[in-house]
Amino acid sequence: MKRFLLSLVVATVFLLPVFGAADGTPSRRPAPEKRLFTSEAVEKTLAETAALLENAKLRQMFINCFPNTLDTTVHFQEAEDGTPDTFVWTGDIPAMWLRDSGAQVWPYVQLASQDSHLADMIKGTILRQFKCLVIDPYANAFNPGPTNDGWHSDGTRMVPEVFERKWELDSQCYPIRLAYGYWKETGDNSVFGDLWLDAMRAILGVMREQQKFGGPGSYRFLRETDRQFDTRGWDGYGAPVKPCGLIASAFRPSDDSTILDFLVPSNFMAVNCLRKAAEILANVNGEAALAAECTVLADEVESALKARAVVNHPVFGPIYAYEVDGFGNALLQDDANVPSLLSLAYLIPEMAGDPVWQNTRRFVLSEYNPCFFSGTAGEGIGGPHIGYDMVWPMSIMMRAFTSADDAEILRCVTMLMDTDAGTGFIHESFHKDDATRFTREWFAWQNSLFGELILKLIANGKLPLLNSIQ
Repeated sequence: MKRFLLSLVVATVFLLPVFGAADGTPSRRPAPEKRLFTSEAVEKTLAETAALLENAKLRQMFINCFPNTLDTTVHFQEAEDGTPDTFVWTGDIPAMWLRDSGAQVWPYVQLASQDSHLADMIKGTILRQFKCLVIDPYANAFNPGPTNDGWHSDGTRMVPEVFERKWELDSQCYPIRLAYGYWKETGDNSVFGDLWLDAMRAILGVMREQQKFGGPGSYRFLRETDRQFDTRGWDGYGAPVKPCGLIASAFRPSDDSTILDFLVPSNFMAVNCLRKAAEILANVNGEAALAAECTVLADEVESALKARAVVNHPVFGPIYAYEVDGFGNALLQDDANVPSLLSLAYLIPEMAGDPVWQNTRRFVLSEYNPCFFSGTAGEGIGGPHIGYDMVWPMSIMMRAFTSADDAEILRCVTMLMDTDAGTGFIHESFHKDDATRFTREWFAWQNSLFGELILKLIANGKLPLLNSIQ
């Protein structure tokens, strides 16, 4: 009888994408024949999880959001050599960002061992990312081939395969994070061949150059624009830094230019990913020398973070700065896009116990963070990419991911539900006083991240909390 009732609930859930929720929240999934990629494991998880959620709107938003990357952005095929190849659009832009694509497919890694088709898609994403890194390790976004689409009028060295060439340290970290997570979940080490080794050599070369010990380096970026954060000062090289072991990042994860080039959250992510790369290189490839290079660089950056990134705030005590320059100057704020200071305990769970990060979390979620906006519709962190008073739901999700307080988690989930503007989707940003003023109706990363959050909360025993939402 119980099995029959569960089957009945699951069947009902599968009808919801057709009709939407009883409260009027619309179904946003494409018809099955129009979905770009389908995974049995994802569909099973979608139905089983939705059947557990009692709030009609939350259930429909989960159904809309969790598979959105697969439904609308994944272009999966086989390469000429028979290996899987996946080109992932970043939602409404038909180009593949290394950061976004790595984050978009990340929520499905946990299901890869249950579905070989899904595993092949993720493997294809990893291999495509490695190919992109070999083409140009300084670029952040790529075309599906040598199409010359994108920002080819920029003052930097562009090749036809590159869509945009903003040097962002996190763009080299996300492929390592995805490959490591896939390997740990599936045990498949076939992605770590010659292409992986070439990509890692390219990554290490750029990271070393961007420590700036040899001067400004070869990377330069200029763009004709009326947006200050879309180009670089100092003739395209950025403001001077004092080399100290940290790695410079010309742009933030938001694609906005850094003010002080040592971007602290991205350097933390680099340390974590370099240690993951060293583990792979040593245990899978037997490349002891290359693994040692990763470890030495990780140690240098970690030591520099301890020495340069901590600032004593008059209200919150020791906190991590967002950006520093090695001269002693520091920018105290946070930006919404990941990696951010708030997201560090999401990306690197062991940081949750770091008292300096705990102080930092309190700081970035307060009026002392110039990018924290609070209004009648909601509150959270934004940044210059969109502008004043625009809250990014990504920051609300990072707040929930990194919270141990049920009341705070509940407030975050409720806020995400209340600021969808009746669309059943998560947006890039919304106005703090009016959620109907939002940017990017279709932003697959944030949608799939919302699904990841709901699954994580249920795994952590928070289903009763979610079902308390009226």
